[in-house]
Amino acid sequence: MTDRSTAAINAWESLFRAQVTVLRQLNREFPTGELSFNEYDVLFNLSKQEGRRLRIRDLNRHLLLTQPSVSRLVDRLVTRGLVSKESDPVDGRGTFVCLTDAGYLLFRKVAVAHAESITRHVGGALSTEQLHALKKLTDALRASVGGAKD
Repeated sequence: MTDRSTAAINAWESLFRAQVTVLRQLNREFPTGELSFNEYDVLFNLSKQEGRRLRIRDLNRHLLLTQPSVSRLVDRLVTRGLVSKESDPVDGRGTFVCLTDAGYLLFRKVAVAHAESITRHVGGALSTEQLHALKKLTDALRASVGGAKD
């Protein structure tokens, strides 16, 4: 193996282990009384979109769940009134998932507690300059495999 290969593998292992460790802690501290971590992820992704809506197939690309799991999760959120589903007026086969006002309010409430946890564990470990560098590095990694920059 070349030095570059070894460095790439070591960097990946370190990034992966850091992500798993931090994510486990964030999951432990997540305010699950109102939303699960996966439900929050759906609401988070919808909140970032123009009109707070996405076609379900596009939402799938943002989540670490299988398509059937996303569909069931969306159906549960519809039942709770946190999202709605609308037919695509241009393509009747498509379905939009839309964040409702109630869903957005709950997302914002949970986001405050979650942001405090992120700030404590990620922001507490790195300087502001390191945080900016980490964002730049992870954006470059995502772009290298065709991932969207959010």
